[in-house]
Amino acid sequence: MTDLPKTARVLLVDDDQELGLMLSDFLAMDRLQVTVCNTGEEGVDTLAADDFDLLILDIMLPGMSGLEVLKKIRQGSQVPVIMLTARGDDIDRIIGLEFGADDYLPKPFNPRELLARIKAILRRAQPRETETRHWKLGGIELDTRTHRATVDGKPMQLTGTEFEILKSLLETPGEVVSKEQLSERALGRRLLPYDRSIDTHISNLRGKLERAGNKNETIQNQRGIGYLLIPGS
Repeated sequence: MTDLPKTARVLLVDDDQELGLMLSDFLAMDRLQVTVCNTGEEGVDTLAADDFDLLILDIMLPGMSGLEVLKKIRQGSQVPVIMLTARGDDIDRIIGLEFGADDYLPKPFNPRELLARIKAILRRAQPRETETRHWKLGGIELDTRTHRATVDGKPMQLTGTEFEILKSLLETPGEVVSKEQLSERALGRRLLPYDRSIDTHISNLRGKLERAGNKNETIQNQRGIGYLLIPGS
């Protein structure tokens, strides 16, 4: 039985047609409605024409690559993205995260692992009834009902993962949050050995805060431990 709050719509962009059919059937058992595109161009057009709750995007695509697709869609959409990468291809993973992917999964993978990643991301978008809905520190404000983030009243476009990381840091300003905790809260999975996902998301978040005009609060790294948000003076 599924534990998802509703039927979710997933867009899979992968040129492996056999994989697309298999995943469509497998994910349908958990009330996930999957639309499959076999090229990057088709994926961009389909995402622009309809609403989806999550995008699964293969990096190795004919024509427009997965990284090109991701870069293009992030110009106007913050839909959660799980990238499918070649096993051991760390550069593509890092670039994908820098371009705004929420998580990645190396091929070949167990479909159950993909389903677990999907569920974690979709659950993250549903705030708990007992959860604090509004967070503020200095000029930074978050509203978990609308997933809206602002700096001095000006909107800041964050991916779901970046939003969850910033919320975790805002919950305990001045206190270190371990990378293990950030991975569990933002990605819904344990931190894997040599996994640089959280570090890359933090780097992206710092850049967005700076570009949004934040000059007071800073995200600091405690080497080997985690990160903390330092309140401005």
